[in-house]
Amino acid sequence: MDVVLIALGGTISVRARGQEGRLTGAEITAAVPGLEELDTRLDVRDVRSVPSGSLTFGQILDVVAIAAEAVAAGAGGVVVTQGTDTLEETAFLVDLVWPHEAPFVLTGAMRQPAMAGADGPANVLAAVLVAAAREARGRGALVVLNDEIHAARWVRKTHSTSPATFASPSTGPLGRVVEGRVRMLLDAPRRPPWPADVDRERLDRARVALHVVTLDDDGTQLDGLAATHAGLVVAGFGAGHVPGVLAARLGALAERMPVVLTSRTGSGSVLRHTYQAPGSESDLRRRGLIDGGFLDPYKARVLLRLLLATGSGRAGIEDAFALMG
Repeated sequence: MDVVLIALGGTISVRARGQEGRLTGAEITAAVPGLEELDTRLDVRDVRSVPSGSLTFGQILDVVAIAAEAVAAGAGGVVVTQGTDTLEETAFLVDLVWPHEAPFVLTGAMRQPAMAGADGPANVLAAVLVAAAREARGRGALVVLNDEIHAARWVRKTHSTSPATFASPSTGPLGRVVEGRVRMLLDAPRRPPWPADVDRERLDRARVALHVVTLDDDGTQLDGLAATHAGLVVAGFGAGHVPGVLAARLGALAERMPVVLTSRTGSGSVLRHTYQAPGSESDLRRRGLIDGGFLDPYKARVLLRLLLATGSGRAGIEDAFALMG
């Protein structure tokens, strides 16, 4: 089995204090005990070396194109090493456009290679095992850290420093790596992928804002948003609520752009018709906000931007969120 490993930088590539530059993909894999003993041939490629907070949609779509070419040339799986700050978002973007049966696995590290208890080598080993596993085929983009296998659609970074930071609060992990064996415990149905060849100029214009609702929030900071952005994701209280004073402002924006309602809680779905008060989910849906379902605000923003960049209209956006949320 051939697996292509694409290195993008991040904590997993940080050199010891005082040393310049980043570890290359070859250096990262050379530090993984047991990797050479696997029945897997690694094609290691350095694509770029940046903190994940500096990655862009376009750069991730470029990685998808490189991975797709490798699969077309015979690779049976893909591993991407990157920083963990945006990993939940990049994984979801990949999952939305990845059309192949070959697993696309993203991993990283929470502790730098020179730190005691560095987790990068174990995460790379587990990621390669998953990328090469028959059981992982057809499951789209997967996130593998701490010997857990997570679906890109559900995974969240839940802690700022813990090696066990990645979790899927609404579903739990799809599987685990145990004694070098990939054990899939759950099945997550895939949705048809969107085209990956997105027009980059249209992508640049498809700016989507994210507004996290807070106590006594009147939405003043949303003034002028329609002139600079093509869409908005609202992270509401609880099951999808906002202050009553904010509801009318969001309704006015929904007349000019798609506005998607999500929850800021980190897990669970927004509701549709349980509460009726001003600012409730029922009120906001009547005002034209789109139901984000189970999608968290960050993933809803990724989906909305991709939809806008591929020319989806209001009906198509509603259908996509009904399918994905």
